[in-house]
Amino acid sequence: MTTQIKLGDVTIDVVFKDIKNVHLSVYPPNGRVRISAPLRMDIDTIRVFAISRLGWIKQQQKKFQEQERETPREYLNLESHYVWGKRYLLKVIESEETPTVELKHKKMVLSVRPGTDDKKKQAIIDAWYREQLKNAVPPLIAKWEPLLGVKVERFFVRRMKTKWGSCNYKARNIRLNTELAKKPQECLEYVIIHEMAHLLEPTHNSRFVMLMDRFMPKWQFYRDKLNQLPVSHENWIY
Repeated sequence: MTTQIKLGDVTIDVVFKDIKNVHLSVYPPNGRVRISAPLRMDIDTIRVFAISRLGWIKQQQKKFQEQERETPREYLNLESHYVWGKRYLLKVIESEETPTVELKHKKMVLSVRPGTDDKKKQAIIDAWYREQLKNAVPPLIAKWEPLLGVKVERFFVRRMKTKWGSCNYKARNIRLNTELAKKPQECLEYVIIHEMAHLLEPTHNSRFVMLMDRFMPKWQFYRDKLNQLPVSHENWIY
């Protein structure tokens, strides 16, 4: 069951679920607010909870409004593209060969067939980013599994519009946003540890914070660094 509550100019979507604790989220790019609440919780209690967090809600919404956005990509020569936090200038080459993407010095060389449109160029580069991430993730999971004492059954790489990552703790799977291939690798490692920690604690409660403090003492630094970097013109925060 879903409903809404309004607190001045803030509208909050309330979703009742079969869960034990109440969860508050603010989603980019426009600061949409959602509360997931236990089925037994009454709306007045939820309203009081929301009021107590109103300052935090508005703070998060302000961050989204102020966060730097990338301009839409046009896939033209000398356009800036980022790989693992480093800037590369795009160089487009037309060739009858199979399309490829290569990093050469400070350039991202995109080889495409003559007449390739922007949508296809984007698909080629997106697929390349996805492969970079798929190759970078397994060693990090292997590194952190014995340290956290958990086992990741599977990981998925996909385009995500509102999150850097997610975890299905019951299936022991994690999902990672393909955009992470554009960010510094330490940010990717932070997100992986964050999601793996959810295999030990599904929520963002005090125990989760304790686990993050134990395994990655500077995790808040990396979280803030990730969220301060420019994001795609359509997207998100963590």
